[in-house]
Amino acid sequence: MPKTFETEFIAYCNNQDLEVNPNQIAVIKKLEQYYQNNFQSFISKIFSKQSSKKGFYLFGDVGVGKTMILNFFYNQIEEKKIRQHFNEFMLSFHDFVHQRKDKNEENVINQFVKNLKSKASLIYFDEFQVTNIVDAMILGKLFDQIFKEDIKIIVTSNTKISDLYKDGLQRDQFKPFIKIMQEQSIEHELNIDDDYRKSNNSEIQRYFYPLNQETNFKMNKFFRTITKDKKHSPITINVKGREFKIENFYEGIMRFNFNELCDQNLGAEDYLEIIKSSKFIVINQIPQFNDTNSNQQQRFITLLDVIYDKNIPIAVTSNQSLDEFTSSRLLEKPFKRTISRLYELTSKEYN
Repeated sequence: MPKTFETEFIAYCNNQDLEVNPNQIAVIKKLEQYYQNNFQSFISKIFSKQSSKKGFYLFGDVGVGKTMILNFFYNQIEEKKIRQHFNEFMLSFHDFVHQRKDKNEENVINQFVKNLKSKASLIYFDEFQVTNIVDAMILGKLFDQIFKEDIKIIVTSNTKISDLYKDGLQRDQFKPFIKIMQEQSIEHELNIDDDYRKSNNSEIQRYFYPLNQETNFKMNKFFRTITKDKKHSPITINVKGREFKIENFYEGIMRFNFNELCDQNLGAEDYLEIIKSSKFIVINQIPQFNDTNSNQQQRFITLLDVIYDKNIPIAVTSNQSLDEFTSSRLLEKPFKRTISRLYELTSKEYN
């Protein structure tokens, strides 16, 4: 039998001791077709009866294997490609705009996308979400030009396309992006009952709760162990003129109070700079969330996305178990992803 994505994926699952799930296999088959339609030879394309949509949008609940599948697909193909956190991608776009003397929006978008095309024919965004109104207003024009330049996009998300930026400010200005993504993408839901992150990491080693003297003692002991023989040397991070001091810095190991990171006016750009020098992060006193501290919750979601994308293990203290977290009403869906990632990032297997 010739090698296909399906046979390679089954072999990969067997090698990794992973369950071969039929719903995941169905996604692999769709990706195989997507690949053939978009990356096969020009002559083959002429005779292909399949529509070659340039986007593949995989959505579903947390912990069902979306990232694992698209990581597998991404690693299989040899085309010029980029895997990037969406926050980083948009920051690079805004920096590009800032550096240009030509302030004509259409010209700048065209220049940015042409520059992008020289680097990649495929871009992979894992855990795509839109929370920033500035991004929401520009995405339609940006992605329209990306698709016109024949750049392919693969995406994982917890949300179907039509629900992106739901209840966001001035959402009408985001609707052109929704229309473009729906027209240009194969949209598929991966539906599995289990959260693999939880089931594979039942023993949580670095999640300490509740907030009391005993927990504080355990965390302090843990921190002394991981920083033993490491030099204490506070550092100051500068992000476009904004200074952020990391007092507890021990050769790549950082320790923060939740409020230091999430009760200040910080965003993805700041978090990316803060964790650049990090090998391990400790976050103390994560609170319960509700409608009164939704801004802090949104920052925490962004922070965890950045940490997860950079594969940095963490230890935390909190007042409740992971299963007992509540959320503000508007952030319930993205916060499910954060909780799932906390399971993984604090597990003993994650190093």
